[in-house]
Amino acid sequence: MGSPTEKQIYEQPYRVLSLDGGGMRGIYTGAFLSRLTDQFARIRGESALDLGRGFDLITGTSTGAIVGCALAVGRPMSEIVALYREHGPKIFPHRIAGKASAAFRAIQGSRYVRQGDKALRSALEAVLGQTTMLDVFNGRGISLSIPAVLMSEHRAWVFKKTPRSGVRDDHYPLVDVCMATTAAPIFRSLAAINDPNAPGGPQQVFADGGLWANNPIMVGLVDALTIADADRPIEIFSLGTCPRPEGDHLDAETAHRSMLDWSLGADVAPLAISAQEFAFDHMARLLANAISNCGRSIRRVRFPNKPVPASMMPYLALDDTRPEAMDRLVHQAHTDADLTKSACDDRCSPDGAMILRLMNDLPAMPANGAVWNRAPTNVVKG
Repeated sequence: MGSPTEKQIYEQPYRVLSLDGGGMRGIYTGAFLSRLTDQFARIRGESALDLGRGFDLITGTSTGAIVGCALAVGRPMSEIVALYREHGPKIFPHRIAGKASAAFRAIQGSRYVRQGDKALRSALEAVLGQTTMLDVFNGRGISLSIPAVLMSEHRAWVFKKTPRSGVRDDHYPLVDVCMATTAAPIFRSLAAINDPNAPGGPQQVFADGGLWANNPIMVGLVDALTIADADRPIEIFSLGTCPRPEGDHLDAETAHRSMLDWSLGADVAPLAISAQEFAFDHMARLLANAISNCGRSIRRVRFPNKPVPASMMPYLALDDTRPEAMDRLVHQAHTDADLTKSACDDRCSPDGAMILRLMNDLPAMPANGAVWNRAPTNVVKG
């Protein structure tokens, strides 16, 4: 039998945070997490809670990676909400809203994506600085797994720093990682970034990780199974981006869609996001249940877990930067966070109990963000 200290370590679950992509809907993610953690900080009498340090592994795709990396370096979520409000219109300077705007974008699109690329990098540098994947792992004890697509080989790529990942991605700056995973075709430029393992060599070009893992829960589950000790329970907290209440009721005639009917491809992205969100969430649920039946405890909670009000439909486009759209997303995030807090107060809710334990375990931090040493400190969680 192990010592009490060893027993305590194994009773502490290996926690994973999984954050979906969704363009400007990332403001929902930031506002949800800000509202929820702020309530628990006030209950505990703290200035703020360090949500990033509550997790052993953070995986996020596209806009989810921006939020996840900000959590990993200890930035307050209110700062991320402000990032979307201030920089969103510069990142997406032209909204694709129907056939006419799609046709215009086909002609003038290059200058818009160039503007957006420059604006996003500037916004990310203000929050993430020059912090690298290794800095976060050593200085904060947090593993990261960020999906993207490597264009030179058209294959899935995961920027990864975990206890089992090796050194390939150690020196990638988080800014470059976020540029790569958010490089959504049509909406933004592809990301050309330097390879830190080959200084002065050709740049690598990446596309958005949402092309294959917009909901990265399976990435998080696989990494957790790889990293965590076999007798350590796993808990996965998966957060969407106010998903659209999708569905098209088509007849035989309207099924014959052309490129223009798909807004030259812009309308395909929301379809792919919705399909992936559903598919990967259910695959993770089935796999987690099967593994749990074999004796390995894996629990997952997905929020929000209720239908999005139909009144939100006009405000859920990936590139919608109108003030009223951002206001509606923030309002919905606050409503959903309040419902999640109510679940935490319900002694009959297993999901609420799981979130409550997480919130009570979070360390405190200053209201303006965590203070930590970015020099290597060999801090390892896992």
